[in-house]
Amino acid sequence: MSFYVIVKYFHYLAIFGVVSSVVAEHLLIKQQMTRQEIKRVSIIDGVYGVSAIMVLAMGMLMWFVVGKPATYYSANWIFHLKVGLFVLVGLLSIVPTVFLLKNRKGDQQEVLVIPKSMKMIIRLELLLLFLIPLLATLMAQGFGQIASNP
Repeated sequence: MSFYVIVKYFHYLAIFGVVSSVVAEHLLIKQQMTRQEIKRVSIIDGVYGVSAIMVLAMGMLMWFVVGKPATYYSANWIFHLKVGLFVLVGLLSIVPTVFLLKNRKGDQQEVLVIPKSMKMIIRLELLLLFLIPLLATLMAQGFGQIASNP
């Protein structure tokens, strides 16, 4: 089995980890939560973080080491948009992560009010995540190549 196939496989697995953990966070976040529930969601958020790092690492390997030449990706504006959306999702995820980390310790039965903005941020993350496969499909069909000057 080639290194490229292994890298691509782990890239896909990590993508599943990112999407499933954000979906799980969306489903589990409520208006009021105990610290025990917050702790559980913070574990899922940790899975998101590890998966996102793995997506990035495998993506960089595909960009610079295996598969198509780096110029194939570098000369494609859709690829840059796709990477930009991934980075934006990562930046948005900082808000829930910080809240969860700050509030997971203490009396486990204490009930906390969850800011409404957290649910909206997670929904925005999901929306952006579901646009990324469309961009990948367009790229695979040859869209987005920047014409090189002769």
